[in-house]
Amino acid sequence: MSVLIRFSPPSLTAEQYDAVVARLYEEGIHPAPGLELEVCFGSGDQMKVSLLFDSQEDLDAFGARLQPILSEMGVNPGEPDIVEVHKVIRRGA
Repeated sequence: MSVLIRFSPPSLTAEQYDAVVARLYEEGIHPAPGLELEVCFGSGDQMKVSLLFDSQEDLDAFGARLQPILSEMGVNPGEPDIVEVHKVIRRGA
């Protein structure tokens, strides 16, 4: 079953988000196995991030690799909201 994780950090800028994503690509972590979609939105230092994974296991594996990088880069992701997805409707499907 797909899962959606929503991050609402206390403070996150577009520059910080872009730096984290660049680091994940550099280390071969991103795009993560099972990642269906990633969306970053907001403005100023109030950026939010939502990710859709194929399974909780895929999310857990990604989180285990993401957390040390966030800590090293001084990014506090806050307490994420994780929900099971009932249905995903894709364009053209």
